[in-house]
Amino acid sequence: MRTERGHSGGRRSPGRDHSIRGERHGRGRAQRGDVRAAALILLAEQPMHGYQLMQAMTERTGGAWQPSPGAIYPTIAQLEDEGLVTTEAEGGRKLVSLTDAGRAYLDDPRHGVTDPFAAITASDTGAPHLRTALAEVHSAAKSVAINGTHAHIAAAQAVLADARRALYLILAEGPSRSTEGAGDS
Repeated sequence: MRTERGHSGGRRSPGRDHSIRGERHGRGRAQRGDVRAAALILLAEQPMHGYQLMQAMTERTGGAWQPSPGAIYPTIAQLEDEGLVTTEAEGGRKLVSLTDAGRAYLDDPRHGVTDPFAAITASDTGAPHLRTALAEVHSAAKSVAINGTHAHIAAAQAVLADARRALYLILAEGPSRSTEGAGDS
């Protein structure tokens, strides 16, 4: 299987603006070993499927870190080879659980397992960002797409088009009238 990889080993989409995820200047970018540490930390809380691990990592970082299947599944296989996790088939998917050896590995300071979530979210402290708002809008739009009628979806498309235009106006003209007069009502 062939994948495009950037200089740091992470998958990157050609032409994609990574500043939303905080990657442009190295903020919010996980290092290679962080996937391993993050998986172990999350599995210490509860067993998860690979997809659940990806989602949990994304949620823990407010969307700053979105690991790919190409990062998660080989890490799970490596951890299983080392005896730190076990996998068992459950409903067509593999449930990954931390073993006693995995817990001991996490608890042993000699292994130097540090919390990658703290490092990623600390780099964003105090910096204004749109990550949470974007995640909330994405979640709402996805819900409409999955559960809405054709009329709901058409209305959501109109709302999103209006929001896109309003965002471009912020850059073109400064703050929009709606934010300037928000306290005037």
